[in-house]
Amino acid sequence: MTAMSQKDYGYIRVAAASPRVYLADTERNKAEIIRIAEETAKNEASVVVFPELCVTGYTCADLFSQRRLLEAAEKAVEDIAGAGLPSGLLIALGAPVRHAGRLYNCAILIKGGKILGIVPKIYLPNHAEFYEARWFETGASIDKEIVYAGQTTRLSTKQLFSVGKAIVGVEICQDLWVPVPPCTYAALAGANLIINLSASNEALLKNDYRKQLVSSTSARLMAGYVYSSCGYGESTTDLVWGGSSLIYENGVLLAENERFLCTSSVIYADIDVERMDTVRAKTPNFRDALSRRADCYGIVNGGDAFPTDFGSKLLKKIDAHPFVPSGPELKERCKEILSIQVLGLCTRLEHIRCKKAVVGISGGLDSTLALLVSALAFDKLGLDRKGIIGITMPGFGTTSRTRGNAGELMEKLGVTSREISIVPSVTKHLDDIGHSLDNHDATYENAQARERTQILMDVAGQEGGIVVGTGDLSELALGWCTYNGDHMAMYGVNASVPKTLVRALVAFAAAEHFDGAQDVLSDIIDTPISPELLPAAADGTILQVTEDVVGPYELHDFFLYNIMRWGFTPEKVKFLALKAFKGRYDAATVEKWLKTFCKRFFSQQFKRSCMPDGPKVGSVSLSPRGDWRMPSDACADIWIK
Repeated sequence: MTAMSQKDYGYIRVAAASPRVYLADTERNKAEIIRIAEETAKNEASVVVFPELCVTGYTCADLFSQRRLLEAAEKAVEDIAGAGLPSGLLIALGAPVRHAGRLYNCAILIKGGKILGIVPKIYLPNHAEFYEARWFETGASIDKEIVYAGQTTRLSTKQLFSVGKAIVGVEICQDLWVPVPPCTYAALAGANLIINLSASNEALLKNDYRKQLVSSTSARLMAGYVYSSCGYGESTTDLVWGGSSLIYENGVLLAENERFLCTSSVIYADIDVERMDTVRAKTPNFRDALSRRADCYGIVNGGDAFPTDFGSKLLKKIDAHPFVPSGPELKERCKEILSIQVLGLCTRLEHIRCKKAVVGISGGLDSTLALLVSALAFDKLGLDRKGIIGITMPGFGTTSRTRGNAGELMEKLGVTSREISIVPSVTKHLDDIGHSLDNHDATYENAQARERTQILMDVAGQEGGIVVGTGDLSELALGWCTYNGDHMAMYGVNASVPKTLVRALVAFAAAEHFDGAQDVLSDIIDTPISPELLPAAADGTILQVTEDVVGPYELHDFFLYNIMRWGFTPEKVKFLALKAFKGRYDAATVEKWLKTFCKRFFSQQFKRSCMPDGPKVGSVSLSPRGDWRMPSDACADIWIK
């Protein structure tokens, strides 16, 4: 894999500033804005957002009708533009702008000394504590080229601004709080980063709603969102201004400042605009909405972003286990997924009027989860668990630990238990095809897997039941299953559960539903992952450890999530993995297993093309009937170079 020539990896660093304001003192406000802008440049930000009317202060009231204040504000903007700030930094600040006898509440976009454009506020709050219509005009219909602060620029709401890979849409405070905010149209026109210059006062519970509003807007638009509100120094005659600053990406909070400070504050985050573009491209409804929009936006070319070195420092936590959240969220996720699996199996059993299920029990995690799901499904349907036929099928590599755990688990769950050794039949089969028992190759292994599947299928036919599959999402991604062997079932309950999450689901089920089986379930959780198709060690311990062959599942699940969910390139996935697993895997190790993942993912698609039915549980699924349609003959070369 070749190294990337650029260091942005699809990210852009943004900042939200809430400066200490001095009402009607444009000189001191100007100085503080410049100071903060210089600070953000030192921190390699490409965009910094200041609050609404920060050049004058939001609460100047009838002073906005004074020519002296308006002229001073315009001069302050001219000085900020001419302050020699780094050309890679886009500054968005708020100021009153007068044109043709009308006054507008505006966001002014400055980059490299040039005023790229001026965006007026559309929706003016004029109720309760707000009365902006007393001074300002709505900017809904204005679209003019004007001269402001000594520069010719455009005054219009119908403009976006490009900075590197980011396309920036602008709205001002109340614009966000209306039924259809301007950012909706900006996003449909291509904006992947929305900025909001705001003046939002504090009131009981308002901050919670404000965060929900920004979060939901960011998620709905599949965009980054930078929100900055005014703070200390604004008039507190009737209101208090807490200086709320928020940065979201696709609904996820990346940064939030401390409110109610007596000083200026700045927060930073790295937003993955490349990821936003990928999500939009994969979402048909977003494209449908795009085709129906009536408003046209022009994009002002702001040039390159700041040359931020994301490799040295990335202001974003990269989760090493994206399928397995931490804290209370894990319990809720496990509860939801288990419910989906159980209901899926219930529906299938009831639809075909089936009261028997056959599960191959190896004593490993995957078959354990399938058995637990089956037990819960039978309970939900009011069926006797004896209708679940658990079959353990010891082979050449079966150890006493897994064999014992399989038997004990079936006993404690109260299911029908059978043991059928595959050694005689596989020995005969290998002899029939002239394959030596000493040749432990793929044929040796696959013969065992297929014999087990044959037994399960035949018992299911004998009993009038269905085979419940045990294979998981990670195995499907890697093709780590035997075609028409453990690859096949009549309903695969684990089909979209990644390996790293299987362990968590078993632990959750043990604690919540199977208290009497916790000891054996705990030992199963601690057992090394293995198909046990090769002979065990002399002392009976497992020699064939899957992760020694294909690599760590935590890495493969990380690769799977970031490639499948976000469409990231291998170079970017490697960059993220080194951040997420810092100190655990070096670059050579990550690259080795990433190449393995890409090679196997492409070469094993034919197995996924005919995989059994199974419930989708999360955002990543490889069902050929749902999320993933891929030719089995696709070439992997550009992913592994």
